[in-house]
Amino acid sequence: MMLALSGCGTSGPGSAAALRRIVGTDLIGARGATAEDQRRIDRTAVGLCAGGVWTRQECGQHGGGR
Repeated sequence: MMLALSGCGTSGPGSAAALRRIVGTDLIGARGATAEDQRRIDRTAVGLCAGGVWTRQECGQHGGGR
């Protein structure tokens, strides 16, 4: 039974720290109501693009409406 369960689970213990490095903490508290909020959202999107979370095409669409 333990052998079958050994392959299940989540990523290793460092995964939350790695995600925090990629995404950052700028998004915490941002509501999009102010220019500073938008800059915080943009910085988060940049981290996601740099971390390879989104495709190059998806990252190119970020901010394209401005």
